[in-house]
Amino acid sequence: QAGSTPCCRLRPLPIRKPRGRRRYWAGRWGCGWRRPACWGARMSAMNIFRLCGDMLHVASIMLLLYKLHKNKSCIGISCRTQEIYAIVFLLRYVDLCWSFISVYNSVMKSMFIISTFYLVWIMRRQPPVATTYDREKDNFKYELYLLPGAAVLGVLTAHDFTFPEIMWTTSIWLESVAIVPQLVLLQQMREVENLTSDFVGAMGGYRVFYLVNWIYRYMDDGHIRWVGWIGGIVQTLLYLDFFYYYLRSKVSGSKLNLSSEQAIV
Repeated sequence: QAGSTPCCRLRPLPIRKPRGRRRYWAGRWGCGWRRPACWGARMSAMNIFRLCGDMLHVASIMLLLYKLHKNKSCIGISCRTQEIYAIVFLLRYVDLCWSFISVYNSVMKSMFIISTFYLVWIMRRQPPVATTYDREKDNFKYELYLLPGAAVLGVLTAHDFTFPEIMWTTSIWLESVAIVPQLVLLQQMREVENLTSDFVGAMGGYRVFYLVNWIYRYMDDGHIRWVGWIGGIVQTLLYLDFFYYYLRSKVSGSKLNLSSEQAIV
């Protein structure tokens, strides 16, 4: 079907022999060094589900920044989860150094990197917020339990054995479990502030919409990447128990209340 066939295959372009770094990227995208006009559209693959996911992700960051600046406190927020996301974004968006897809794409990537490092800095270094950070409770050792496994899976499951592809794959596996320190911290609390629960809820919604985005792309043009699918499913499953208690608290109009029997993880 013509509608599902990449336009660079419908109109083959003359391939000039690239040199150095150009040779690598020409082989990577399979369209020669001269990129087709549809290249940006193919790479961004924007649809309503991805847009909703991006906006929920932005909303979660804005909610967290609002909480920190309004309450001057980071009680209930895991800085270690934000550190994991900082690593994820660095690995995944390092292509900003050599690749331009669209203004939207570049702005969103830059914003996620800058805002996440800013959040980590506020919680670690900037008083009075930093003085409320509970290092004893936020003690999940992701550098021991999550990073090594994600790195190994990144090497073993990468589509191409190239450094950018391995970094992208590693970031997918690492993001799938990035929320674990936050959920472990919430499990230790009896009552969770509304802004904190809204922040975690928005993060979970962002991943749900991205999972639907992948399903939509598969039905539309047959695009599928098993690493992304499996990582998204794992991450969504981690949120299920939280979503149950979060929605129940919203229906009742009360704060998210966790008893000892209501373990999240």
